[in-house]
Amino acid sequence: MVTRMLHHFIQRLSNSLLCALFFLSVTSTWALGQEAQIKKTIMERIPEFPKILEVSKAPMNGLYEIRVEDDEIYYTDAEANFLVQGSLIDTRTRQNITDERIEKLTQVDFNTLPMKDSITIVHGNGKRHLAIFEDPNCGYCKRFEKDLLKVDNVTVHLFLYPVLGQDSIDKSKVLWCAKDKAKAWGEWMKSAVMPTNTANCDTNALNRNVEFGHKHKINGTPTLIVSSGARVPGAINASQIEQLLTSGKF
Repeated sequence: MVTRMLHHFIQRLSNSLLCALFFLSVTSTWALGQEAQIKKTIMERIPEFPKILEVSKAPMNGLYEIRVEDDEIYYTDAEANFLVQGSLIDTRTRQNITDERIEKLTQVDFNTLPMKDSITIVHGNGKRHLAIFEDPNCGYCKRFEKDLLKVDNVTVHLFLYPVLGQDSIDKSKVLWCAKDKAKAWGEWMKSAVMPTNTANCDTNALNRNVEFGHKHKINGTPTLIVSSGARVPGAINASQIEQLLTSGKF
């Protein structure tokens, strides 16, 4: 009698486990299918919509995140009937979920930066590290450089990034071929004085910098990258640079 009851209990337990596994399998398959269906629906209804790279569940129930080219973020419902462009804010923490997501997507692994193609400038003990992509004709870069002089104990890895035209390319070649690259860059940005009597040299580093920047969607100058991988586009002031170096954001 006991044996029969035990056998019956085990059988019921096995059936329950099978049902649970089946339910999880169906749910998982539906979820994957739902995301694919959202992508299909958007593409059919809005043919001119940017290329969709990924559809995933957003932190808000019933909301899906759509990531498109250039790491822009949109949101939609499960049936893709509505499309939302804007920031998703967590009211409990006041966090901007969208900004944090974009920041994560655009991070650059500091270890992948081609340091041999940069100009090294050391302030103070140089313990902290900051990579910057700059164009020699960029007005914002010149303003930024004045603030950067106020920041101590940092090693600056300057990547010449001539994206503003042929004159920027020509100036970058002269600066790269200068005997003292760091000095030449500083004199140009502070006093608009270009080095003279520079010899011809291999300037392929400039091409590699532009290729690297395009790959990582560095679309403007200056663009700052810190050791955590976080990056900031645009000129920021000295206190913001300090905060970026300390916390990875400002």
